[in-house]
Amino acid sequence: MTYDIAALRSQFPALAAGTVHFDGPGGTQTPRPVIDAIADALARPLSNRGQYSLGERNAQDIVIGARRAVADLLGADPAGIVFGRSATQLTYDLARTLATSWGPGDEVVVTRLDHDANIRPWVQAAERSGATVRWADFDPATGELTADDIRAVLSDRTRLVAVTAASNLIGTRPPIAEICRLVHEAGALVHVDGVHYTAHTLVDLPALGADFFVCSPYKFLGPHHGVLAARPALLEGLRPDKLLPSSDAVPERFELGTLPYELLAGTRAAVDFLAGLAPDATGTRRERLAASFAALEAHEATLRDRLDKQLAALPGVTVHSRAADRTPTLLLTFERHDTADAYRFLAARDIHAPAGNFYAIETSRHLGLGDTGGLRIGLAPYNDAEDVDRLLTALAAFLGQ
Repeated sequence: MTYDIAALRSQFPALAAGTVHFDGPGGTQTPRPVIDAIADALARPLSNRGQYSLGERNAQDIVIGARRAVADLLGADPAGIVFGRSATQLTYDLARTLATSWGPGDEVVVTRLDHDANIRPWVQAAERSGATVRWADFDPATGELTADDIRAVLSDRTRLVAVTAASNLIGTRPPIAEICRLVHEAGALVHVDGVHYTAHTLVDLPALGADFFVCSPYKFLGPHHGVLAARPALLEGLRPDKLLPSSDAVPERFELGTLPYELLAGTRAAVDFLAGLAPDATGTRRERLAASFAALEAHEATLRDRLDKQLAALPGVTVHSRAADRTPTLLLTFERHDTADAYRFLAARDIHAPAGNFYAIETSRHLGLGDTGGLRIGLAPYNDAEDVDRLLTALAAFLGQ
């Protein structure tokens, strides 16, 4: 499939400022169709959802359209798509709800590879309920988290396993489908953090087998809010805290307050934009998304290989992203230089590659990097070979100081 990077880049107004963005794992830039969709939603009559006034119908259409779009993106049921302020908020809400049935003797598994948003909500919920937390470690030498690492901490007392589909710090993609099969055989549920994964790989929720899956549209060219996907029947069995007069239907049962209609309009536009990354593709939106993500993965893999080869030639650079299956996200440290200094050096040259632990604090500590982390280079759909070469040239200059 064709991947026209020049045409794609022309759709991002922010790129006209001249900054090279390698901060995609923290949030992508926004294409014009998404900006226009948000503005259009606010410019038209808009009210709380209903069926009588134009504003009510516009709001209802936006919500329905956004649920269908996200369901197409994830291979999910629209009736199981929950919207919230952020993936972190949705995970905290879910953890509190599930923990009402936990007690002493129950166990919850979290991993050292995860963003803290898929660790702390479960740890805190377990502590309040009296359940035990068990930790699955990854191999710091390879960055790999295997199914055996999860198997080692499973028991007949396990109630839930929280695991990332892709590390936002080092890019590792664990074998989620295999992990889900193991966890289900143990009689437990699986909550998958798909925030970083969804930006780089077409999600197939039934194939993965996750019971709960969260992602964030602003990581895949959309606006700032969060998404939780699950089987509607599973959500039907959960009783979250809610206001008395608010809907008890699923998925509305889990959505607190009025939804951000304009952001949901932007999310639908982001999914449609992603479906057009391979302009030659035809068929349903899901089929076009499959073709687009295939083209995107090939594009990003080419750029990642270019980075890998050139970074290997730079003196004193350690690349901590080594897993066999990983996103185009690289974490670097330097033998004689501080990563915060590299961050500032690059920023002064209009190259945005930030440094830190990016809330993956357990991962950073397990790698031996303490709370400092490293310099993260994250590719996004709009990055091109010139971006990569600018970064490599600047890093060489930084290391040569």
